[in-house]
Amino acid sequence: MKQYTKYIKSAKQLGAKNAKVIRASSIKTAEWVRMKCQFGCDGYGHALTCPPNSPAPQQTKKMLGDYKYALLVHGGEWTDIRKAVAVLEREMFLDGFYKAFAMAAGPCNLCSRCPQHCAHPEKARPSMEACGIDVYRTAHNNGFPIKVAKTRNAKGNYYGVVLIE
Repeated sequence: MKQYTKYIKSAKQLGAKNAKVIRASSIKTAEWVRMKCQFGCDGYGHALTCPPNSPAPQQTKKMLGDYKYALLVHGGEWTDIRKAVAVLEREMFLDGFYKAFAMAAGPCNLCSRCPQHCAHPEKARPSMEACGIDVYRTAHNNGFPIKVAKTRNAKGNYYGVVLIE
């Protein structure tokens, strides 16, 4: 796991509050998570990185079985997390971790309107929740703070993940 410590530093340099190498098996998926996207997010169906275009929970769960480790990234703004995990994925890939794949937080905001084919495939990544990842359980399983934001002005805890190998 020592070969991954540089990515924790990189995540913090990219604005993360914290980052931690975790076992991929600690990332939990659930069918209900995608329903929360469909019935609770105004981004549903508007982006290629959101449901119904993103991987379904059962596909995500199966894909997680291909990985042993991941970098869980904690930040204060979902837009910062989106940018950071894309940069980290690229860094890992160029370092020889060819399976590196990032999932961000929240809906993609790279374009004002999502085209039929992604205009930014090097940066656009589905969110963890769009792929059916239970972000609350995953954060708790790995010792990170997360609570429901009870008001629109409350500061949130946002997470992204980069699957490593």
